[in-house]
Amino acid sequence: MHILLTRPLDDSKELILKFSSMNHKVSHLPLLQIKKKEIPETDFKQFKAIIFTSANAIKNLDISKIDKNIFCFCVGLATERKAKELGFQNIFCAEGNVNNLKELILQNFDPKIGSMLYLSGEIVSFNLDKDLISENYVVKRIINYTTTATENLHNDFLRDIKLSVPEIVFIYSENSAKAFYSLIKKYNLDNIWMDTNLMCMGEKASSALNDIKWKKIFLFNSGEEEFLLYKI
Repeated sequence: MHILLTRPLDDSKELILKFSSMNHKVSHLPLLQIKKKEIPETDFKQFKAIIFTSANAIKNLDISKIDKNIFCFCVGLATERKAKELGFQNIFCAEGNVNNLKELILQNFDPKIGSMLYLSGEIVSFNLDKDLISENYVVKRIINYTTTATENLHNDFLRDIKLSVPEIVFIYSENSAKAFYSLIKKYNLDNIWMDTNLMCMGEKASSALNDIKWKKIFLFNSGEEEFLLYKI
């Protein structure tokens, strides 16, 4: 099969190697460019828990002043893996979506323990901090990275994608889906996906691409990519 992965290269390397070893053709189109954002001087000791809804929030954080035994809540397996790599010990991992992460926090962290720090990008699909505040939590959100949508396709990539349309496309966020939709429209690629299975992480991502005719649309959580190959 021909598989299109759309996360930045650092987040896609493992799957590129895995799928290639299974004799699949793998194309890579990073739909979002990630850039670190400088944050104000922060006294991390005042927080009793830290929340990550993206591995990018961890990658773009100076963790040297953070207690690695702090309650650490991660949205999914990729985020948890990065947190472990950097030494966090007390990790709670949700099943790949923010709704599950909220429930995980409600079940495992008493707001009486203290305040929470939420690290994220500037654009989020779910206002987790506001929802937790409505549940009597004290949450400070800090934006420590920004995303820029890919606006152009290289001629070689465009030629290859037309000659060999992927059977599977993985989309990981609403922002990625919107970027992909813009590229499809810009390069008049609307009508080539009828035999393509679209794999979306969340309903908001799939909704952003509903106007395009796909063979099927599947919802998935991070870490389920290989399993999905056997569903089509």
